Amino acid sequence: MQSSAPDPHAMPALSQGDLDEVVRRHRLFQRGQKGGARAVIHYHDLSGLDLTGRDLSQADFTGCHFEDSNLAEGIFQAAIFFACDLRGANLRDADLSRCDLRGAYLAGANMSGANMTDADLRQGKVMKRDESGVLVDRQRAGGEGAKTILAGAKLNGANMARVQGGGADFTDADLSGVTLFMSDLRDVDLSGANMTDTDLSGANIENAMMRGTIIAGALLENAEKHGLDLREAITDRDMGETLENLGKTLSELLETHTLWVSSAGTKGRQLDLSGYDLRNVVDLRKFPLTAVKAVGARFLNQDLRDAQMQSAVFDEADFRDCDLREVDLRGSSLRYAQLARVTLDGAKLCPLQFGRGKNKRLQRVDLSGANLRYARIDKGDLRDCIMMGVDLGGAVLRNCDLRRADMTGAILKGCILMNCKLDGAIIDFTSL
Repeated sequence: MQSSAPDPHAMPALSQGDLDEVVRRHRLFQRGQKGGARAVIHYHDLSGLDLTGRDLSQADFTGCHFEDSNLAEGIFQAAIFFACDLRGANLRDADLSRCDLRGAYLAGANMSGANMTDADLRQGKVMKRDESGVLVDRQRAGGEGAKTILAGAKLNGANMARVQGGGADFTDADLSGVTLFMSDLRDVDLSGANMTDTDLSGANIENAMMRGTIIAGALLENAEKHGLDLREAITDRDMGETLENLGKTLSELLETHTLWVSSAGTKGRQLDLSGYDLRNVVDLRKFPLTAVKAVGARFLNQDLRDAQMQSAVFDEADFRDCDLREVDLRGSSLRYAQLARVTLDGAKLCPLQFGRGKNKRLQRVDLSGANLRYARIDKGDLRDCIMMGVDLGGAVLRNCDLRRADMTGAILKGCILMNCKLDGAIIDFTSL
């Protein structure tokens, strides 16, 4: 089954000024004032436009293209986004209650904190008449399916109670802390999603795919689970021990580690946090984590902005949905780490240099086999980075320095590389 909207590039584009006029008249319509008119825009390209904080309740945007548009904090109660393309749109804290989102394409959209109570996320397609008058599917560019696509979307903290989402695609989405009470999620694909502390009580998740899904802390009381696929799902018992079990604070543990670092390993002892659950460590980003070992540690949803994490070993660690802006990871190893949906703006992922002249040695960042699906990186420094086999599906890299990076075998389907420096990089552009 194919999706429902036409090629967005063939759509007439609306300017910001034109859209502002539509919003003005819609506001008059809501107040019952003269000159008002309900906002009805069908099959127009609104990509990159700004609707921040606007009240467009009951507006009709059927089939419109909103790629990278800003709809944050907007009020769209009972609005129609039927078959819309909202890839990469900012819908943070938007009110989408009772919205018609059937057949919408929301891959990579930021819907953190959105209110989606009673929203309709079922399949939907628009028909048109061909030259002979027969009704046929109206196609959308890319050939996506008619089902609602929320792959890689950030929905953490959203209210999605009683959502009609049968058959929707939530692969690699962040649904942590989301309320899905009494929702219809039959046949949905939640593979690889983060559903930490999600409320699924009373929901119908029959025949849902939850392979590799994180369900630690999730509430499943009275949920309909017939045919549910939970292979490789990560539960509470898989999250590892917490630091409280060591009987020491992180500050105390770092004392001997700092001594080990300053003495080049002759005194103290390297801090080994491998396998530990670090999700709830308060102010973790303020601790010096240089040269720590944390293989397989869990950092999900942590705020690690500006953290000092140089020359550390984070192989197979789970950083999904972390804020890693301006983090210093120079010289660190993140082989097969989980980094889906992370924000790495301004991050340092370049080498550490040791010695000089003939004794000069570069310790490169190693991201081999890492999962960076739907990650966002702006102005990141990835010079000389080892990225062999890295999965960048749906990721967006803007203004990044990738000179001499080794991306042999990287998965780049749906990846956007915009204004990046690629001199000397090993990359197969045919895989984009």
